[in-house]
Amino acid sequence: MKILLIEDDPRISDFLTQGLSENQHLVTLVQSAEKAQAQLTTKDWDIILLDVMLPGINGIEFTKLIRFKQMQTPILILSALGSVEDKIKALDAGADDYLVKPFHFKELLSRINALHRRYQNKYDENTNIKDIGHLKIDKDKYAVYSFDKLVDLSPTEYKLLIYLVDNAQKVLSRSQILNAVWDIHFQNNTNVVDVYISYLRAKLETPEHKLIQTVKGVGYMIKD
Repeated sequence: MKILLIEDDPRISDFLTQGLSENQHLVTLVQSAEKAQAQLTTKDWDIILLDVMLPGINGIEFTKLIRFKQMQTPILILSALGSVEDKIKALDAGADDYLVKPFHFKELLSRINALHRRYQNKYDENTNIKDIGHLKIDKDKYAVYSFDKLVDLSPTEYKLLIYLVDNAQKVLSRSQILNAVWDIHFQNNTNVVDVYISYLRAKLETPEHKLIQTVKGVGYMIKD
């Protein structure tokens, strides 16, 4: 996920940046709401992690500003202020969740995942946009983005990727892939599936970010 972290305490920001990065999230850190404003439109953020006690514009006012601009990105408040009134103020301003410092990192990850699922179900279920790992696929435009950069895929590469993504977390045999992508209904010892899988890997993966898993003796599976 692409996460915008707004936190001015270097101890906390270092801890969060390292932990989130180790869990395959892409984190952009800014130390104030003023600096964060310039980041809001640079990417399609999956979630915003926001401290309340910031220099300049505080987190509550910044939350109101984000919602005033009609941005629906989930906002998770991270704050040392833990009273019921503080939580109500943040939620009424437009925040989606509130976590009191100090917190367990596993709980933070769980809340991030829950907010992301809720957001995807609410805003993406009726669209042809699919996010999986570091990829974003716009089926209406036949466009694939990797780390927000457009990737040039051939029609066959695109069709193969869509088949894998539509069946994410499922192991697909070479015969199934041949049937769906090339309309070949028998296994004739062709290695075309393996060749095109290697094409996709070269264009979409990095050593640190793998998507397509080889299941020995069976076929392939794309992992979210």
